[in-house]
Amino acid sequence: MPLPTRPFIVIQIVWRPGCDVAGRLAEALYDHYRRDHISNVAGGTGLSVMYRFAPMPGARTPMEIDLTEAETTAVVVLMDETFASDPDYTGYARELTERALAAGLGARVFPVALERSALRAVSHDLEAIRWDEWTVTPPEERLRKLTAALTYEFCRMLRHYLALLTHPAQPAEALTRYLEKVRIFLSHSKHDAHGQTIAHAIRDSIHQETGLASFFDVLDIPAGLPFTEVLLHYVRVSAVVAIHTDSYSSREWCRREIIESKRATTPLVVANCITDIEERSFPYLGNVPVVRMEPDALHRIQFIIGRLLDETFKDFLWRCRIEVARRDGATGVVFLPRPPELISLVSVDARDETVVYPDPPIGMEEASLFQKVAPTLRLQSFTEWIAGLPPR
Repeated sequence: MPLPTRPFIVIQIVWRPGCDVAGRLAEALYDHYRRDHISNVAGGTGLSVMYRFAPMPGARTPMEIDLTEAETTAVVVLMDETFASDPDYTGYARELTERALAAGLGARVFPVALERSALRAVSHDLEAIRWDEWTVTPPEERLRKLTAALTYEFCRMLRHYLALLTHPAQPAEALTRYLEKVRIFLSHSKHDAHGQTIAHAIRDSIHQETGLASFFDVLDIPAGLPFTEVLLHYVRVSAVVAIHTDSYSSREWCRREIIESKRATTPLVVANCITDIEERSFPYLGNVPVVRMEPDALHRIQFIIGRLLDETFKDFLWRCRIEVARRDGATGVVFLPRPPELISLVSVDARDETVVYPDPPIGMEEASLFQKVAPTLRLQSFTEWIAGLPPR
């Protein structure tokens, strides 16, 4: 199958030489967005993260950024006092912002104020990410907050592009979709000492973080509607956190929620909060990221939210990739956002011949199980599929 001619998203990071904090942050962001857990759904050589900081020979500013080289372009501008005091770099950022605003929602500039004084360099009333206000936060936590803030903005950009692929919208409708919240479903047991407490703590953490509250919608069951119908609907359309406490696997509704999430292939993260023992682990909790969290270690909530944001970002990346593949004529193919497991077979019907999933290929020990259960089904990673390699 042909690959798209342009990447779905390119991340450009801009700063002024001489700012050590900005340089370290740029490296940390590069490492995060180039990690295998994201790159394996991006296709090709992975997610593009590029630097713009050193002036071009004979110039006073970095190379100009081409806002048309990708379907979406996210520009992160790391601003300190030296940046704000330099008219060349300030002018570079302002001109870049003007071009991004003119380009529409597919190109965005995200100012990051490393110091309060740098806010004067922010143009066009753009909302800045306020690194400078997190001074009491440990350095690793500040980086986590910055990465989370950027990731949910990148999710919005990819969702906007995906909406244009599936049903082109008028500008007003496009902005409405851009601002829509991503739903979160907190799957938990009320039958032990910790499940409900942790769920409430995650909910409170999201509501207290201004950025996250504007992106995530933590769901309740409205009065007057059938509980079962609404609950299962929400699971199918939400990013799910499974709060895996000691009684979780013994509860029928917790098991149903996980099965529905797996069948709908929604983003799913397991928060492992086991304190003692569970008599029978639930097999369908596997094949997804697991974050360890002691029930009283509420600071770990940010790890859970951060990984859920990553999974949501990956989901949008994958959906963009498969939408383009379908437009190119892919038939008889089931696309899965995670490596296949036996429950994946519920998504396959008699007309489907191939299951395609993100790289890397699964091992032969897993592939042999599918061979026994569904011997005519082809299992291929995305790279194997587009290269036309033999199935596993």
